[in-house]
Amino acid sequence: MTSVEHFNQIKEEETAVFLFSADWCPDCRVIEPFLPRLEVDFPTFTFYYVDRDKLIDVCVEHDIFGIPSFLVYANGAEVDRFVSKDRKSEEEIESFLTKAEAEIS
Repeated sequence: MTSVEHFNQIKEEETAVFLFSADWCPDCRVIEPFLPRLEVDFPTFTFYYVDRDKLIDVCVEHDIFGIPSFLVYANGAEVDRFVSKDRKSEEEIESFLTKAEAEIS
């Protein structure tokens, strides 16, 4: 994710999961090993990494004050969010994505 404009374009045009993260975030590193499998398991979504330090304006606009956090968009509208400062488990993220996928269908 390179810019606010790029973020806005994707959220309008795609069914997307935005993962808000940062290089320095230890809880974000914990979830990295299983993210590729989740991307395969949930082909409904295109997954995007959003660096919260580089796109802080996007974070403020969408009330993302803790990382890692997830936003799901489809047809230009927010479908669901999993936003908090807490560490997230693989099971919690999978459950969140399953729920979001059901809301789109």
